[in-house]
Amino acid sequence: MAADKDMDRVDREILRLLAADASLSLADIADRVGLTSTPCWKRIRRMEQAGVIRGRIATIDPAKVGLPVAVFVEVEAADHSGDWLKRFAEVVQSMPEIVDAWRMSGDVDYLMHVVVPDIAAYDDFYRRLIAAVPLRNVTSRFSMERLKAAPLPI
Repeated sequence: MAADKDMDRVDREILRLLAADASLSLADIADRVGLTSTPCWKRIRRMEQAGVIRGRIATIDPAKVGLPVAVFVEVEAADHSGDWLKRFAEVVQSMPEIVDAWRMSGDVDYLMHVVVPDIAAYDDFYRRLIAAVPLRNVTSRFSMERLKAAPLPI
């Protein structure tokens, strides 16, 4: 299962069901896609082994666990050497406040989604980030409201 074309309608429906509710039982998934449990399990296992399904997680409301502040942080790199890139990746991995990070094209090199309890916690995060690795510019944009959170449109 190297490519999108290797998945059929049933595989995609299994993925839609798991993305919407990863707690569904195998029997429920199999029933909804018109299979018995064994072939359904084999499809799920194949997609896990191929890396299509990377894990099953619970979607948690950040505000209800004390992390109501979402910040989108744009980073312009001070350097593009292999050593700098490795160090920056290590820093990103080590900071639990960063829940998503992307390397970008265009005028911003990296975009990070950061969650924190309050502005003071963000200031602490920011100070640790800029002390850990040299950066040319950091721009922070604070989210006012999340309008949509959805599974992939498979």
